[in-house]
Amino acid sequence: MGDPRVLIDATTKDDAAVFVLSPDRALVATVDFFTPIVDDPAAWGAIAAANALSDIYAMGATPLFGLNLVGWPRERLPFDLLGDVLRGAAEVAARANCLIVGGHSIDAVEPTFGMAVIGEVHPDRILSNAGACAGDVLVLTKPLGTGILATALKRDALIETGMTEAVRSMTTLNDGAARAALKVGVSAATDVTGFGLIGHLTGILEASKVGAEIAFDRVPVLSHARNLASRGVIPGGTQRNLEAATQVEWSPELSLADRYLCVDAQTSGGLLLVVPSENEAALLAALHEERTPAAAVIGHITRGPVGHIQVKSRFA
Repeated sequence: MGDPRVLIDATTKDDAAVFVLSPDRALVATVDFFTPIVDDPAAWGAIAAANALSDIYAMGATPLFGLNLVGWPRERLPFDLLGDVLRGAAEVAARANCLIVGGHSIDAVEPTFGMAVIGEVHPDRILSNAGACAGDVLVLTKPLGTGILATALKRDALIETGMTEAVRSMTTLNDGAARAALKVGVSAATDVTGFGLIGHLTGILEASKVGAEIAFDRVPVLSHARNLASRGVIPGGTQRNLEAATQVEWSPELSLADRYLCVDAQTSGGLLLVVPSENEAALLAALHEERTPAAAVIGHITRGPVGHIQVKSRFA
């Protein structure tokens, strides 16, 4: 980073960029978009908006405004459907007090939707993926499995109603989790999205120069996800995530399905928070008060080797 106004950029693999405006004010910027993962267009729009906003919350910031990004096959799909997508996104943005002030659309082979979002944070209150220390506790605020469930829906291995729990989770904002993290004080934070739990945890470990241990039985998982994974319903992104997880030491008790769940490519996943052990109880209480989808202690930080993750079936 050559410009001192840029506090965080892509080099640290953090969730968003941070640009300082003044000693007490910084802008946080992020962008995300994807093709449909559910059949309901309004739900897709809502999920995409919550997903884009998540990076702002993962940095401890407050969203200010967003710009819609649309790719639409105008010759194949009616614009009424696009209206439903935009309506779903607008409803979630309104919950976040995030103004939608414009956007851009192009003609595309397949529908694509997402948002660029700008937020604000005090430079001294930024949550980043660096700062985790040995002995700190790992806490996850949403269950895993959205990638597997979305793939099952596409393959007709799951009916739309089987996605109800997943859609509820994906459309839940991470604002409450961020408030809890800021209230209590955490060492590091990130959100769990396309690289899965293991991939995003690895980002924290590499930035913080530490390792980690996880107990699989502590990891919250959406209904149907483990059964579908055991039947081989695995997204391509999740398969690539497992291939890339060369730094992981897996317990022999864990099945291939269990391993896939740990690396499942999430959409609008929860925050992965690293908290000092003395603040664990306060953080869990704050998360319960915020009614986050999960408040699960899944493991702890170790001294290393850097980036090494031991996934046990359970802790003794």
